[in-house]
Amino acid sequence: MVHHPIMTKYLISFPAEAMVLSDADLERAVVDSHAVIEEAKAAGVYVFGGGIDEQVDPVLVSADHTVSVSVYPGSRLNGGFTVLELPSREAAIEWAAKIAAACRCPQELRAFMYNPAS
Repeated sequence: MVHHPIMTKYLISFPAEAMVLSDADLERAVVDSHAVIEEAKAAGVYVFGGGIDEQVDPVLVSADHTVSVSVYPGSRLNGGFTVLELPSREAAIEWAAKIAAACRCPQELRAFMYNPAS
């Protein structure tokens, strides 16, 4: 049996309003952020990522299939995110710093709780 070290998935994200860039800076940030994602893929740590489509309104879905345009009070998700699987918080901080430099804005870093089924 091969032993694999336990890796933690980290959410690295920023709200849409954090990116206050000129059109030229935004174009460069797109190129630079795609390069960091390619680096993460090459390193084998990339899980998934993307941006929230803010043109599609969120809905609240109940177990009985009821769909409501109301969401939980205070719930707000927009901007971009990346999920990486890494061996340590220190490694996650290093990747978050790379993404922050590429996106030209600080990144929030959160760890997912360990789930042996995922």
